Amino acid sequence: MYDINNVDREAELFVFDIYIAIQKIKKVSAKFDSVQNLLHNFTSWDSIVREFEIIGEASKYLLKDKVLSKEYQVIVDFRNHITHEYFGIDPDIVWATIQTDLKAFEVTILNLISDIEPKLKKELIDSFIEDNNYLDFIVQSLNRLKDIDKKEVM
Repeated sequence: MYDINNVDREAELFVFDIYIAIQKIKKVSAKFDSVQNLLHNFTSWDSIVREFEIIGEASKYLLKDKVLSKEYQVIVDFRNHITHEYFGIDPDIVWATIQTDLKAFEVTILNLISDIEPKLKKELIDSFIEDNNYLDFIVQSLNRLKDIDKKEVM
C-alpha cells in the first residue's frame, strides 16, 4: 500500500507539478467554447481529467505538509471523485471548474512559487524547463516565472 508519509519529495516540486498541470488544462480547454465540444474530443477530455488528477494528488501532499490550508481539501476530493467515479464524472462540473475555479487556484500556486527562495526557484524552473522542453507553451510559461514576485501575482 502507498504511504503518503513516506514520500521523499520536496513540497516545491508538487507546487510546480500543479502549475504545469494548470497550464496544460488552460491550453487544451482554450480550444473549446463549450463542455459538449470538449467532451466530444476524447483526447482533450482525457488530458484535462488527467491533469486534474495530478493537481489533486499534488495538492494532497501540500495539504499534508500544511503548504495549503484545509480549504483546499475540496481539490483532493474532486481528484478522488474523477479518479474513482469515472462513470459519474459530471462534465458540467469539470467545465465550471475550468472556467471559474482554476484561475483562483493558479493565483494561489503563483503566490507559493513567488515565496520560494530565488536560487532554488531558478534551479527548479530550469529543471522543469528541461523536463518539458518539448512543450513550448510550458517552457514560455516557466520562463515568465523567473522574475515573478508577489506584487505581480496579486
